[in-house]
Amino acid sequence: MAKTKEKKESPENEIEESLEFGEAQIKEAEKESLATEKTLEDLKKSSEESLKTEKLSSEEIEKKKKELLEKAKKLAGKIDITKTEDLKEQIKLKKRTDMLIPLEEYVKAGIYLGTRVVTPTMKVFVYRRRADGLAIFNTDLIDEKLKEGIAYLIKFDAKDIVLVCKRQAGWKAAEMFSRLTGIRVFTKKYPSGRLTNTQLPDFFENELTIITDHWLDRNALNDTLKVRKKILMICDTNNFSKGSDQIIIGNNKSEKSLGVIFYLLAREFCKAKAINSKIPDLEWWTGEK
Repeated sequence: MAKTKEKKESPENEIEESLEFGEAQIKEAEKESLATEKTLEDLKKSSEESLKTEKLSSEEIEKKKKELLEKAKKLAGKIDITKTEDLKEQIKLKKRTDMLIPLEEYVKAGIYLGTRVVTPTMKVFVYRRRADGLAIFNTDLIDEKLKEGIAYLIKFDAKDIVLVCKRQAGWKAAEMFSRLTGIRVFTKKYPSGRLTNTQLPDFFENELTIITDHWLDRNALNDTLKVRKKILMICDTNNFSKGSDQIIIGNNKSEKSLGVIFYLLAREFCKAKAINSKIPDLEWWTGEK
């Protein structure tokens, strides 16, 4: 039978062990506390550095952003200017290519020269004024309005059209225009009532009246308005376009200018109606031959 030995510990030993354990715990706690304090210190430093870095980065980013935006704006401006200038040049060249006659011929004939008087209805077609006060037509618009006038003219038959030109500078070209196209023409004087008074032996009906100058040809203009027929009007800067259905703009006082207008009307009308007429060169119409 084995005897079991029981170890009996004294109260003094228990207290001693308890004290040792307590000291160990305190030391461990102190270590942990120091470690925590260090971690907190590191975190604090790290946080401060991070905030500082973020602040600096934010400022730098804003600065760079502004610089980039300015550069982009400058570049965009350059691109826009280049594109706009290129497009303008292309449009100008295309317009010049598509003109009824070369620009030089318009300039040579002085079709762009207006008067010192500009009416409200003609103001939109004026490009500028010369030093002597003469208004200058936009040549691109002259060509455009001539094209529109031609397109309007060819809608009618020659027998339904009448041309009125009291201005002496246009007689030669107007008569040639009539001979080539078969359109009736009144030069020198239009007898009032020819389009309105059915009792007159030479009364006739028309569908379109071409007015060379509404001041000089006002009798024909008024008669046409009375019978409510269509009007194609050549307008200088001092003319009113009121009452017209279509206008052609340009100098209507010069032989050369009227020669260019009647030449183009005759040429395009004959082409559209397949009239086989031998049309004289432009130089003949402008009096250079």
